[in-house]
Amino acid sequence: MDQSTLKPARGSKHSKKRVGRGHGTGQGTQAGRGHKGAQSRSGYKFKRGFEGGQMPLHRRIPKRGFHNPFRIEYVVVNLDTIAERFDANTVVTPELLRERGVVRSAGKIKVLARGDVSKKLTVRAHKFSGKAAEKLAAAGGAAEVLGGA
Repeated sequence: MDQSTLKPARGSKHSKKRVGRGHGTGQGTQAGRGHKGAQSRSGYKFKRGFEGGQMPLHRRIPKRGFHNPFRIEYVVVNLDTIAERFDANTVVTPELLRERGVVRSAGKIKVLARGDVSKKLTVRAHKFSGKAAEKLAAAGGAAEVLGGA
């Protein structure tokens, strides 16, 4: 095989369709634009989501409820999970939780009160449930709220 025998694949190359060049070409008169209407005119542009006059999808679908743009999503961690993963007298921070694989996603952390804590732990998180803070204090630990909660 040499370069002089190379050809493009059959059907991959074809001459450009020249519209509006007379009746004999089969693309004369309306030049493939049909009769009248906005689409037959020059400078026609349709809006995003326009479906030819049919009710567009974004208006057909029912809209319900309310989306609060200021909602803060917390990543939830329970006390029993913290108690089994960390030793006594450890300062548990969000970075440490991510490092140990307790929490996967980045975000603010809230500690909930499921389970019991018998170890003295200092837990730093963005938010605590009332019971979780009580249980940590009862075990001799502390619940420290981080800024930006």
